[in-house]
Amino acid sequence: MSRDSSRREFLTGRSAAKALADAHDALAVPLPSPRAAADTWLTQISREAMACEFEVLLDAKKYPGGPDAAVETLDLVESLEAQLTVYRDTSEVSRLNQRAFAEPVVLEQRLFELFMQAKELWKATEGALDITSGALTKIWGFYRRQGRMPSDAEVAEALANVGSQHLELDTSRNSVRFLVPGLEINLGAIGKGHTLDRCAELLFSRGIQDFIIHGGNSSVLARGVRGQESRVRDQEPGIEADSPSSPQPPVPSPRLPWSIGLRHPLRPEQRLAEFILHDQALGTSGSGSQFFHHQGKRYGHIIDPRTGWPAEQVLSATVIAPTAAESDALSTAFYVLGLEGAKSYCEEHTEISALLVTQKGAGVKLHPVNLSDEKWRAV
Repeated sequence: MSRDSSRREFLTGRSAAKALADAHDALAVPLPSPRAAADTWLTQISREAMACEFEVLLDAKKYPGGPDAAVETLDLVESLEAQLTVYRDTSEVSRLNQRAFAEPVVLEQRLFELFMQAKELWKATEGALDITSGALTKIWGFYRRQGRMPSDAEVAEALANVGSQHLELDTSRNSVRFLVPGLEINLGAIGKGHTLDRCAELLFSRGIQDFIIHGGNSSVLARGVRGQESRVRDQEPGIEADSPSSPQPPVPSPRLPWSIGLRHPLRPEQRLAEFILHDQALGTSGSGSQFFHHQGKRYGHIIDPRTGWPAEQVLSATVIAPTAAESDALSTAFYVLGLEGAKSYCEEHTEISALLVTQKGAGVKLHPVNLSDEKWRAV
């Protein structure tokens, strides 16, 4: 819901229902549950940030202070965007890009921890996830969302300035230094996930344990449950009701988890799969919205930082992980690595699940990895 939506709409949850009904064009979106209790007030509050829309959904009846906490959460999103973006010269990451080859730059504690996490993921994915690939994004034109075909010389020059091995992190000072000139940080593959994790921390600190947050079409974090189904109690044998029409009191039934829909990478109007999330995050990467054609070939915006060329092994990669930073980053890494690389990673990290989609003739083929049947289904 935008800031100027009526407070009455957002407190009754009608804006949330409309948003969910209209959200079929997103890669990954919360799905309405027809079994949810009638008195669940699912409230949705949203704001544009990081070139997308961030949304918080929670039960305003269970958490009367939830709407205020959600607004506070979206304020945090704006402050983190001001820190992480490379599209503002005043951001902490932009200042780092400007100075870190000349001298070590001290970072705010949580931002430095994010750099540490990103470098560990770079090692674990054998370079498929690399936050130092800003130069590649620029030569391919995707920095300004205007794809272009670079020359081989441009690719080679950019590659010389890419690689987290050139990123020196000093834990004693929380400082970062670039070991080569021209290296550029871009947190596009992990920044939204990090932001969702920070939002979850804030909501927890306000006593809210059941919610879902998503950032744009690619990153979702779910905590707790959506609600609880109420069912009519079965009449016990041999006991008559007061009257034939006497309603029986509801009995508690299993708490309803959050369900997430995934759209088809080739036919965006269709839903491809659904996932069940409980205290997990989901990230999806694909090049369905950012690409260009050159001499009859399609080039997507996700660049393999090891080769300098767009990855093209899969149509989309969806990852479920304990944190949104992991699911966000690993969905990009798995898109680059392809099916075998994703399987290899998940064999060593059993807490990670994935669904990769590949082309099969005019259609697609789904490849679940570490994904149990009760956690997902094809649509």
